Amino acid sequence: MCVAYPGRVEQIDGRTARVDFRGNVVNVNIGVVDVEVGDYVLVHAGMAIEAMDEEKARGILEVFEDIL
Repeated sequence: MCVAYPGRVEQIDGRTARVDFRGNVVNVNIGVVDVEVGDYVLVHAGMAIEAMDEEKARGILEVFEDIL
């Protein structure tokens, strides 16, 4: 099973973005989504697979918190 996790786009450089996952900032390939700084993305294996609004991202993060 694969798990994707949402993060907030902090910076964009071409097809790569710096994405903040609750303080852990990593480079993410954004080649298949259309995003801007401040948007949230669902990321799997280093690639953004879906752009979403903050409300949806927070809902997913709450589910992960409940699981932990």
